[in-house]
Amino acid sequence: MRSENTPFVGGPMDGRVLPVLTGPTGNPPKWYEIPVPDPHGGPPTVHAYRREPAGYSKRLGIQRGWKYEYVAEGRERRALKWPWSKPDGRTGGTGGKPDSGLDSRPDDRPGN
Repeated sequence: MRSENTPFVGGPMDGRVLPVLTGPTGNPPKWYEIPVPDPHGGPPTVHAYRREPAGYSKRLGIQRGWKYEYVAEGRERRALKWPWSKPDGRTGGTGGKPDSGLDSRPDDRPGN
């Protein structure tokens, strides 16, 4: 696997450069989470870093790699965006009407 030396900005890792594994597209992951164990045996503290462009070249404006910036609030949780989901985030298929679970059509099968 290929890795890329990536600088960290802000937070407890400020100023450090770590090798980060890149994905199939050659980019490091969008989020980098660092779990720090609690000295008293509690749940670990997780420091979250978001991938940002490191800068751009002057002449052509080409991006010059990536850096990770500290996000004190933690990682942003996004809802999955399925093609059949409604814009407000609710999934549904009945158009807002409650489903009784019974078929409203009469049973036309012979023998009933």
